[in-house]
Amino acid sequence: MTAESIDRFVADFNAHAAALPGARIPWIASLRRDAIERFADHGLPTSRDEDWKYTSVAPLARRPFVLVAPKAYASVDVGSYLLAGVESHRLVFIDGRYAPALSDIGALPAGVTLGTLADALDATPDALEPFLRDDRRHTIFATLNTAFMADGVYLRVAPGVALNQPVHALFVSTAIDTAIHPRNLIVAGERAQATLIEQYVGLDDAASLTNAVTQIFAGADASIVHYKLQQENARALHMAGIHVSQARASRFASHSIALGAGLSRQDVTTAFDAEGCDAELNGLFVAGGRQHVDHHTRIDHAHPHGRSRELYKGVLDGGARGVFNGKVVVHQGAQRTDAHLASHNLLLSKMAEIDTKPELTIDADDVKCAHGATVGQLDDNALFYLRARGVDEPMARALLTYAFAHDVIERVRVASLRNVVERALFARLPEGERIKELG
Repeated sequence: MTAESIDRFVADFNAHAAALPGARIPWIASLRRDAIERFADHGLPTSRDEDWKYTSVAPLARRPFVLVAPKAYASVDVGSYLLAGVESHRLVFIDGRYAPALSDIGALPAGVTLGTLADALDATPDALEPFLRDDRRHTIFATLNTAFMADGVYLRVAPGVALNQPVHALFVSTAIDTAIHPRNLIVAGERAQATLIEQYVGLDDAASLTNAVTQIFAGADASIVHYKLQQENARALHMAGIHVSQARASRFASHSIALGAGLSRQDVTTAFDAEGCDAELNGLFVAGGRQHVDHHTRIDHAHPHGRSRELYKGVLDGGARGVFNGKVVVHQGAQRTDAHLASHNLLLSKMAEIDTKPELTIDADDVKCAHGATVGQLDDNALFYLRARGVDEPMARALLTYAFAHDVIERVRVASLRNVVERALFARLPEGERIKELG
């Protein structure tokens, strides 16, 4: 990353800082200023950084990504991205800013606060301070997000309250060379329940940079389900972090589906801050052409009786490259930990490439932990079986690819979202329409 490109981000910050939400609040202004200074000192990662050795962010230096001023976005057509057949609390953001005319938050149960981060930064900044200051395991992109964060979902659920309908946050990119820095903040009290769906799309093949951070704080015995669907266009760059803090006996489930963007990177971390926590991390990435998709995960078992399950699958075609690094850390004293981590990858062409590295670090002795990874092509015996029963080769290959991915897709419990993911996968398969007809 050149000094010129770093200076471009700093100049963009200086041009917009005074107009960002909460700019007049001293601690917010200080938090932003400290973040941009840390970014300027560190710069963006290079291949010399261990966590970035397989992923180059050089494309960031080739385009002048900048913030755009808020506009009226009522004319943007988002109908094709809405979740059919499910009641939800919908918030739509166009080029990083809330679009109320396209949103429908609806009625909320008592004890639930749902709105935008921009409004919360201006109206109730003190309630956000302890959470926005928590930057454990944030990457340098999250630091950049802290400097520029302007809008996103703010959800707070009081103790004992269940938000039965999911929150659907739809982020749409429309402008060329736009930099978007969404910050979503979810705070769930003791025994609270909520589901969040994050969906990212791009219109008109516009080259854009999305740099998103989602922070989730799950109270004791709380249950949070998070879905992330990334289907931006092939010219987009998508950097994201999902960072979770779990209190006693809390449950967190993450389902991450990455289908779009020319270059994407997602970091998912969760910290067991008390005993008895449970985490489930599921992921599917499908890439072709020259796409590059990177996932890094980390689960910190810092207290006893924690349980985690992690399954990531990758399907790569053409000259696409995938990166997966999953790390489970069992800290000293975290006895009776039960953890399982698996990475399975399917290469559909000779040019496709995957770098996968599941890791276990164990500093406790009474644990049950396992990890594994597989990389391969379609099974010749399975292909022969289908061909022998009259299935033509293109259809046989598509069926086996769909079956490989379906193990992750079927874990999506919101039916309308699962249908969206399946349709997107069918569109990527040569015989997808024929498989859908088999339905």
